[in-house]
Amino acid sequence: MSDSSPAPVLEIWCDLQCPDCRTALDDLRALRERYGDRLELRLRHFPLEKNKHAFPAAQAAEEAWEQGAGWAYAEALLGRVEELGRKGEPFLVEVARELGLDAEEFDTALVDGRHILIVDADQAEGKAIGVTGTPTYVIDGERLDGGKSQEGLRERIEEIADRLLAAREH
Repeated sequence: MSDSSPAPVLEIWCDLQCPDCRTALDDLRALRERYGDRLELRLRHFPLEKNKHAFPAAQAAEEAWEQGAGWAYAEALLGRVEELGRKGEPFLVEVARELGLDAEEFDTALVDGRHILIVDADQAEGKAIGVTGTPTYVIDGERLDGGKSQEGLRERIEEIADRLLAAREH
């Protein structure tokens, strides 16, 4: 098997102020543990209208990615969605500081809007492929909607991932 072929990608369309996405964290951790680098988990932004801090949170997560701590930051926010709901944007900078990131840069990024285009593009692409709620997973062209129930989704993702990985070994 050649190592040059890229790992299969699991896209997770996510709203960082969404309690259902927080529930999905356990599944994401389990998938990362099981597959490591063999499956690429890619966070995609789909901030929902009803969560008024989700859009700035998505921008802040992009800044965290630039500073090399994207997943740690996204997980920290998702673990505290109520706090984000109460405190809003100052909380985004607070979490960055807690993680030892450049908090001033977060503040500036939120003010100058440098990551808005990425978030907008994700959202547009999500809508185009039929994402309506979060979390929604896409792997190998199959869309799995976790917004209503996450029951059995991880098993389905593992099934597809295992199939893709097995196919690469032949």
